Amino acid sequence: MGFFMEAIRWEHDSLYLLDQTCLPAVERWLRYTDYREVAQAIKTMVVRGAPAIGIAAAYATVLAARENCCKADFPAAMSRAKEVLAASRPTAVNLFWALNRMERCWQTFGLARLEAEALAIHSEDIQMNEAMGKAGAELVPNGARILTHCNAGALATGGYGTALGVIRTAHAQGKVSMVYADETRPLLQGARLTAYELVQDNIPVVLICDNMAGYLMAQGQVDLVIVGCDRMAANGDFANKIGTYSLAVLAKHHGIPFYTALPSSTIDLSIPDGSHIPVEQRSGDEVACFAGVQTGPLGVRTWNPAFDVTPHELLTAVITERGVLCPPFDQKLACQFV
Repeated sequence: MGFFMEAIRWEHDSLYLLDQTCLPAVERWLRYTDYREVAQAIKTMVVRGAPAIGIAAAYATVLAARENCCKADFPAAMSRAKEVLAASRPTAVNLFWALNRMERCWQTFGLARLEAEALAIHSEDIQMNEAMGKAGAELVPNGARILTHCNAGALATGGYGTALGVIRTAHAQGKVSMVYADETRPLLQGARLTAYELVQDNIPVVLICDNMAGYLMAQGQVDLVIVGCDRMAANGDFANKIGTYSLAVLAKHHGIPFYTALPSSTIDLSIPDGSHIPVEQRSGDEVACFAGVQTGPLGVRTWNPAFDVTPHELLTAVITERGVLCPPFDQKLACQFV
């Protein structure tokens, strides 16, 4: 499996999160014993990536239960804690999936199994990532040059990664010639996190600016595109980091296969299509500033959606822990994940 970083640890009744706002310059772990602080960590992207957010929320539920276990209004207190955590970020469905699973656990079994449930969610995510890595690697040709966007690696999950899990497995099989990592403005998850993971794992990587991807494709330097996913609708439309939709359009134009890799916890069959996915709007300071330096004029208006929605028509296939799904996605998703 090789080296990969971890972003989440549960030790001695405390949650530890690798502060991803400091990478790659500083590796700093933060300790959490209050679920409210975990919610703030999710909001400020100390921890980020759909699966990792869900795992952090599961552990935060354990912290909330321990805080409120002796209160007469325990169910109401847990409901309030769930609301606080659910409000941290709206797009990634793993957050709500994990919170609902933890709620069912304490309602059914009481507090005794709550910590074990959170640990299970964490462990299961790693297992799903490794399974989708094996499934997705079969799509990767020998000598592949792969383009990826944002960070869908070990840092965004319980470990190993979704899109980067596929890349890791394919690299271990000797198939990967080069990985191109988009920098991913405005918060540079591709530059700060994906390139960092790949360098640490000795996988060849070239860091490019977001606006270079189309020209790179036109030069014949990209064989396939693999990205992660924060929420997939029942028809295969999916939300991922802003800029993903543009890559899908470019890949379609250049005849390049375009894949997304995701665990079943990221699939939301309750919504029919991508128009129902809530898209998080973040502070305009992230656009008007760069590394703490004002790059836009004071008072300029900004627009900063954290995600965009890619129509399923632009997808070549969906990579999951249960295998690779090809069109029609609505039928395959309904069959595999109901």
